Amino acid sequence: MSQPKNDEHWLARPSSIRLIWIAFVAVLAIAVIGDFFIDHHGAFGVDGTVGFYAWYAFVSCVVLVVAAMGLGVLLRRKDTYYDG
Repeated sequence: MSQPKNDEHWLARPSSIRLIWIAFVAVLAIAVIGDFFIDHHGAFGVDGTVGFYAWYAFVSCVVLVVAAMGLGVLLRRKDTYYDG
């Protein structure tokens, strides 16, 4: 196997990044498609829908990121905060 011309790590190459994204999307698509073949018994009604856990996790992640950004705005200090 020949080495790339530059010493770039294989995870930093654009072709590898694209391949990893394709693999992630394929795994997620298979998981959601497989969800159609499972008999759901939701305790609250909405959790019995197809793809519930996928969109619930996505919404939860977005809420956490927005909350972290808001907390960052509240806790931010000037660059000169620690200067004497």
